[in-house]
Amino acid sequence: MSTPRVQLLIEDQHVVMDNGILQVTLSNPGGIVTGIQYNGIDNLLEVLDLETNRGYWDLVWSQAGSTGTTGTFDVFEGTTFRVIVENEEQVEISFTRTWDPSLEGKFVSLNLDKRFIMLRNSSGFYSYAIFEHLADWPPFNLPQTRIVFQLRKDKFHYMVVADNRQRFMPLPDDRQPERGEPLDFPEAVLLVDPVEPEFKGEVDDKYQYSCENKDLHVHGWICFDPPTGFWQITPSSEFRSGGPLKQNLTSHVGPYTLAMFLSAHYAGEDLVLKLNPGEPWKKVFGPVFMYLNSVMDKDNALSLWDDAKEQYLKEVYCWPYSFPASEDFPCSDQRGKISGRLQVLDRYISHECIAANDAYVGLAPPGDVGSWQRECKGYQFWTKTDGDGFFCIGDIRTGDYNLYAWIPGFIGDYRNDTVITVTAGCEIDVGDLVYEPPRDGPTVWEIGIPDRSAAEFYIPDPNPKYINKLFINHPDRFRQYGLWERYADLYPDGDLVYKVGHSDYKKDWFFAQVNRFNSTILGFNFTNQVTYLRCLSTMTNLWTTNKSSKDVKNSLMSPSCPVTCSVAMKMIV
Repeated sequence: MSTPRVQLLIEDQHVVMDNGILQVTLSNPGGIVTGIQYNGIDNLLEVLDLETNRGYWDLVWSQAGSTGTTGTFDVFEGTTFRVIVENEEQVEISFTRTWDPSLEGKFVSLNLDKRFIMLRNSSGFYSYAIFEHLADWPPFNLPQTRIVFQLRKDKFHYMVVADNRQRFMPLPDDRQPERGEPLDFPEAVLLVDPVEPEFKGEVDDKYQYSCENKDLHVHGWICFDPPTGFWQITPSSEFRSGGPLKQNLTSHVGPYTLAMFLSAHYAGEDLVLKLNPGEPWKKVFGPVFMYLNSVMDKDNALSLWDDAKEQYLKEVYCWPYSFPASEDFPCSDQRGKISGRLQVLDRYISHECIAANDAYVGLAPPGDVGSWQRECKGYQFWTKTDGDGFFCIGDIRTGDYNLYAWIPGFIGDYRNDTVITVTAGCEIDVGDLVYEPPRDGPTVWEIGIPDRSAAEFYIPDPNPKYINKLFINHPDRFRQYGLWERYADLYPDGDLVYKVGHSDYKKDWFFAQVNRFNSTILGFNFTNQVTYLRCLSTMTNLWTTNKSSKDVKNSLMSPSCPVTCSVAMKMIV
């Protein structure tokens, strides 16, 4: 049966993409998604908020040479609208903002091109962006870029991040001062008088729903009346920073759904993209897919999650997409392939090479051993070895790479010293690669398992005043709020003592290395450990940036400084 063709309606203030399944409205020429009509709902996005706060790309940037992970927040809007493709099968539209030297200091020195694509018979739409910086433009720092969608709070109440991380969520109203109590950082709020009493006494914190890149494929929200799902699907992590273990935000109370491309969360300044003077840079973020689905019976609404996971697999099968019209996004026959086998030679285990099974093997821009964890300017491509150590990575963008790896059960990182040049259509066989873990002798004892996870160590129960019910007896119970303060509760008189051969790391080794909270420092009483840590961090940053004593004093006395005046003066002394 024939389906409606894709149509594009261009108005003075808006443009509308419509394929008969859904209708997406964007501002013209800004490229802000102001409306999504689907399944009888006139707008899935929050109609009570400004149009500019509904569906948008944003970035955070700062001046070159600055430190830290913050900067100027910019919901960047286009100044020019163009139709790239318009036919019965597809519409692709572009919203661009070109760098204007007269605006130096106000905007980041980038050409920004936001693209949106709608296909025939597709229950969703795609978006990607091209960031370009020329060599003679001012350098800058870029801590973050992402896509944000704010859905209707009267419709979307059930959030799903994973099979075992899904639940009904509080309302954004519950986080307001009259209903919620802010905790040690602004993202964490204790719900004291929520609209729905079932949430009373719980902590809401968006970081509790973060996910590692390797597992961050699809997440979103479900509306029960009518049964409708809104999902953000990322079929490839090639454009994400930090590699497969980097954690990123997903969805959280708002209701918000995010597509994170670059962020310093959980890593700090090491993952702030910093361009040097005279350094050109271009990168394509995406495409990602915003998928909508529905069922007739609200009793089957949770099945929308299973359908979204199936759709993710379909998107992966089609990756790299053939339909984006930009020459900066290469299709499959413009990419390359690499294969080989990874083995381990550890003479204290075996005199023969053994297969590196279930190892992570990846290509990332050339760098030092382990540099892929801090890499954020280029692209990365990762896979896992099979039981015999064999691996194959396909659809690699052309360019120069090092091959990196790590193997569960063995300490250290592997890097092949040879720079691998990937060209269009190439098939490179690197043969047998051998990793020799660092050793000075046989293992006398060890605590835990070298697998890049602390899951095997002791994770305490949270303070009963600060819980998220989802994570009670949960594999991810380490995400409960305030566990850093439980260390001092468990060991009030001194640090833990681990007795080799007697202690059990599953019960006797705290899962995180935390500072011991001492409420009295220099005669000043701190209310909590976070204030204490901010104080120490501020002092460290000020002194390590080689500021004079006068500069340090002025900075500490600034209203924006997290250290109180009384503490500041005592620290100066």
